[in-house]
Amino acid sequence: MTRLAQTAGLNDVQREILSTVRDFVDKEIIPVATQLEHRDEYPAQIVEGLKELGLFGLMIPEEYGGLGESLLTYALCVEEIARGWMSVSGIINTHFIVAYMLKQHGTQEQKDTFLPRMALGEVRGAFSMSEPALGSDVAAITSKGIRDGEEYVLNGQKMWLTNGGTSTLVAVLCKSDEGHPEGTPPHKSMTTFLVEKEPGFGEVRPGLTIPGKIDKMGYKGVDTTELIMDGLRIPANRVLGGTTGRGFYQMMDGVEVGRVNVAARGCGVAQRAFELGVSYAQQRQTFGKPIAQHQAIQFKLAEMATKVEAAHAMMVNAARKKDSGERNDLEAGMAKYLASEYCKEVVEDAFRIHGGYGFSKEYEIERLYREAPMLLIGEGTAEIQKMIIGRRLLEEYRFQG
Repeated sequence: MTRLAQTAGLNDVQREILSTVRDFVDKEIIPVATQLEHRDEYPAQIVEGLKELGLFGLMIPEEYGGLGESLLTYALCVEEIARGWMSVSGIINTHFIVAYMLKQHGTQEQKDTFLPRMALGEVRGAFSMSEPALGSDVAAITSKGIRDGEEYVLNGQKMWLTNGGTSTLVAVLCKSDEGHPEGTPPHKSMTTFLVEKEPGFGEVRPGLTIPGKIDKMGYKGVDTTELIMDGLRIPANRVLGGTTGRGFYQMMDGVEVGRVNVAARGCGVAQRAFELGVSYAQQRQTFGKPIAQHQAIQFKLAEMATKVEAAHAMMVNAARKKDSGERNDLEAGMAKYLASEYCKEVVEDAFRIHGGYGFSKEYEIERLYREAPMLLIGEGTAEIQKMIIGRRLLEEYRFQG
């Protein structure tokens, strides 16, 4: 383990899992990540390795074939994987959110059907909430699910699906008017539908089209897509939890643990940026000595390391709060906000330490510099996190006049 970002209080099993994941990252991900990223190539071999390690079932209960580990263990594994290549952590994240939502909110039949195969990585999950004109205003979704006998007919366009092409199970949020009369608040008339599909692009089942990969600045390798539903029919037993109108709460529960995940990814990318910066600073010489011996660079390294430590501590705190069964939206919002902002700053400082070479695609820091901005947006922007934090603080510190 590195000297930075240590986690106190882990048991032997957790330490063994993290050691195994870190070894896998060092040997199987870091050596090939930049090459695959530049080609925007899906890391199929890495994904197979993650399946063998059991990481697709890390938090799925043992009764369904998973490892039954905590959110903290999962977040620490994500931190290690993102340190190697953030895109790989994204492949796991959306799968994990869908599995978590099934575990927490699914019917027994839904759990029995999907969780054992998700634990093996045979069924791969994707999470679909956003739409082209939606942004952060979830209440403004326009996709609809209308009851027709023993089926629902889904219509609408969704956006920003991680794993959109490679997934075989998508949790899709739609409006559902059944049992929710006109005037019902938007957040009480949304339903999560479990949509099974074939992997790939184009029409992946009747009424469902995945147009193709969205070309992105960074976060390459993983497929980010749209999803178009045009008369898509699914059985009524594929309403998550079996009851309509609960979709908003189910999705927000998934996003809450997803924010811990994004915080962990920010921690991992920041750690890697620090490693690259401190290593380069000891090799590069100017004015007759390594630049690490210049006070200006030492100050920068000190600031970077402090940010890595602070972000890690907040992420661990948020994960532990969720594992305890307590409400953690305040802690998750703080962790996601701080970790993503600090990640951006640490990566930029490492980029500056590299000087002109940081602008070259031959150096790994160039890739990290393009990847870090995604974390500022994923699972809610900084502004959304501040709104959540501010509202929760006002609840906790309500003025007693």
